[in-house]
Amino acid sequence: MANDALQIAAAGMQVQRERMRVIAENIANADSTATTPGADPYRRKTVTFQNVLDRETGVDTVKVGKRGYDMTSFIKKYDPSHPAADAQGYVMYPNVNPIIEMTDMRDARFAYEANINVVEISKSIMNQTLALLNK
Repeated sequence: MANDALQIAAAGMQVQRERMRVIAENIANADSTATTPGADPYRRKTVTFQNVLDRETGVDTVKVGKRGYDMTSFIKKYDPSHPAADAQGYVMYPNVNPIIEMTDMRDARFAYEANINVVEISKSIMNQTLALLNK
């Protein structure tokens, strides 16, 4: 039972790590515009999770299901001196909202920490069980 919990928590930590990687990439590119007029700027990346049954152990775990892109509109700002400005002087900026990214990052961190707590508690249970068996 504790072994199943360790497997589930480890899978949870892996997907949250991938989620954090995508969030970090989005934040790093929040101001990445195109270099030429008419070209698209950086598009926000997304990651989804899915449940997976480990047939060998019979345990339901989680894994990264799909990596994709947020297809919401880009942000248009007036900046006629920018190299990527269109004929009207507008520049397309990424569809990354730093507030959403920071909120997602906080959620991912809490989920990661919760999985670490499961690992610690599972280790404690296993150690206590071993101590009882050795008496």
